[in-house]
Amino acid sequence: MPDASQPQGLPPREGPHRIVVVGGGAGGLELATRLGDTLGRRGQAQITLVDRARSHLWKPLLHEVAAGSLDVDDHELDYLAQAHWHHFTYRYGELVGLDRARKIALLGPTFDEDGRQVTPERAEPYDTLVIAIGSTTNDFGTPGVRDHAIPLETTGQARRFNRRLLNACIRAQTQAEPIAPGQLHVAIIGAGATGTELAAELHRATRQLVAYGMDRIDPERDLRLTLIEAAPRILPALPERLSEAATKLLEGLGVSVMAGTRVSAVTAEGVQLADGRFLSSELVVWSAGVKGPAVLGALDGLELARMNQLAVLPTLQTTRDADIFALGDCAACPGPGPGGYLPPRAQAAHQQASHVLRQIHRRLKGAPVEPFKYRDFGSLVSLGHYSTVGSLMGVLVGKSLMVEGYFARLMYRSLYKMHQRALHGVTKTALASLGRMLSRRTEPRVKLH
Repeated sequence: MPDASQPQGLPPREGPHRIVVVGGGAGGLELATRLGDTLGRRGQAQITLVDRARSHLWKPLLHEVAAGSLDVDDHELDYLAQAHWHHFTYRYGELVGLDRARKIALLGPTFDEDGRQVTPERAEPYDTLVIAIGSTTNDFGTPGVRDHAIPLETTGQARRFNRRLLNACIRAQTQAEPIAPGQLHVAIIGAGATGTELAAELHRATRQLVAYGMDRIDPERDLRLTLIEAAPRILPALPERLSEAATKLLEGLGVSVMAGTRVSAVTAEGVQLADGRFLSSELVVWSAGVKGPAVLGALDGLELARMNQLAVLPTLQTTRDADIFALGDCAACPGPGPGGYLPPRAQAAHQQASHVLRQIHRRLKGAPVEPFKYRDFGSLVSLGHYSTVGSLMGVLVGKSLMVEGYFARLMYRSLYKMHQRALHGVTKTALASLGRMLSRRTEPRVKLH
């Protein structure tokens, strides 16, 4: 196997170096933006971003979209506009294959909601390719999940959940018969960060929704939230003390926390547990795990690792092609511990994007590529307006610093501001934040349509 850390394999050709970034999530969009602001602005490279969506939303905000407490239109970023402002090109399309010998990324056709074709099949040539297409829901083969549960991987899925929640409340408000048991119950399967954050956010949002005139609904009696986790405790990736604090807060709000509980099936009527119990539920959310998208297995022989992710070297180059990098959730990046991998976190994607940016610059200068070094700054989990818990600094101080309450909540929000700053700069981020703060005073606190 050739040494991918060496700057060999860059094809001699006339014209600027072609860099194609596939995937406009946190890592991919930050990378394309910074490449455009440096190499693209100076005409030293052609930067292209490919994504199957037309806009970007920071993924950790999806639980707020689902609950209706965040207006997507205020936080979405149009790829076309970002490309125009930051000297790169945006291509609407989905990666479906790869021709490594010809250095071509194959894009499938796209269609609108009426089935009409929007873009044809295309071939996007590259000299350096970066794959950052994220992850998809892993249902572990559980019966009924695909048909009856809603994942929270995309903006469309979050919006779908919110519409169904609104419709369920309106139906209960206007029906002639009494509200049936389980009619307004929500089951959340998977108590990692997404599931736990959604449970807390839904508790607040549903009560605000009822306050806007849905007087037939008793939130304490009719609205029930159940959080189900197969592991012995919720938030298994966080220290036990913080898991206990989150459990205590959720149970104090009336959320039913069921740890150490496996789900055997999901039906149209609710959730079947492995111990024989059945939970009637109007809505079921699946947030129990992720895996690499299926297309990663069709990329011209690139090696796969665990959970269908791309195998990468310490440099983040793929093991079988030095001209292809992978970052974010789709890459099986070795972690600091023996035999471990980095978790699917926004901070990991952010650090990997910064690393790949530096390595592309080094390769264009003929310098050897350096290994990626992950710095664990900890984890934060938002429990809505009630609290935030987490551990900070991680390996920087040799042990985790436990944080809770207002300070932790402030730190959680700062993570989003850091992402915005990477995309827009300090001034634009500050102005946008001020504008949203002012507009919120004239809008309902939850989405009502």
